[in-house]
Amino acid sequence: MTLPHRSTAATARMPTLYIPHGAGPCFFMDWNPPGTWDRMAAFLRAIPASLPARPRAIALVTAHWLAPQPSMSSAERPGMLFDYYGFPPHTYALDYPAPGAPLLADRVSDLLAGAGLAPQQDGARGFDHGSFIPLMLAFPEADIPVLQLSLLQSLDAADHIRLGRALAPLREEGVLIIGSGMSYHNMRGYGDPRSAAISTAFDQWLAETVALPAPEREARLADWASASGPAGRLSHPPGAEEHLLPLHVVAGAAGDSAGAKVFTDRVLGVDVSAFRFG
Repeated sequence: MTLPHRSTAATARMPTLYIPHGAGPCFFMDWNPPGTWDRMAAFLRAIPASLPARPRAIALVTAHWLAPQPSMSSAERPGMLFDYYGFPPHTYALDYPAPGAPLLADRVSDLLAGAGLAPQQDGARGFDHGSFIPLMLAFPEADIPVLQLSLLQSLDAADHIRLGRALAPLREEGVLIIGSGMSYHNMRGYGDPRSAAISTAFDQWLAETVALPAPEREARLADWASASGPAGRLSHPPGAEEHLLPLHVVAGAAGDSAGAKVFTDRVLGVDVSAFRFG
């Protein structure tokens, strides 16, 4: 199944992106110190100008949805899922009224099933903050259909690369594949001066890895916890690597496209980066 109304403006192959989504609704509230999230916000706002064409749809893999099987939102008008806690009241009134993408859900289901996976569609799932927070900055008009995709509860790195490979044809169909997470996500490490060198070491490993030819890149990512040395697990503790695995999905979807680090900033004492393939 293909999406309707394909335009010549969206025939360029889309890149795949791994982006940071910040801390809860950080971009839409006061923060101390002020300006903590400004550079990250500017990077997210600049995404549309970096693309070869306006996306016909967005397939976003969120760190905040784990499921036993690859799952996806299928509502025509997804609601909002405020899955953060303890933030100012106004941040629970944020709205991202983008249309859903039920036709794209069918297309993705076919692709995943063809790869031997067992996809599920969820007509009730709303946009969680791994989706709506960065999209409110990158695509504030909320006029591009969005398909939200889960990670796997297994947290198996190789399986997420495999999932991404199944999505690769979408790039030729005007669909922008985004993985939304944080390249450093040890909650106990934020603000700890000892974390700076750890995050830098892991960030350098990630930058080297994504720039490798696809077979080497995928092999290293599949074994990231060992291949990256102690900095990897100190950046993403065991059982809590859900903020890293969206990178594996978009790397798998990239195929042979070259990868590179396209943004980095030191936030809350650690290095946080974004990566692009293609």
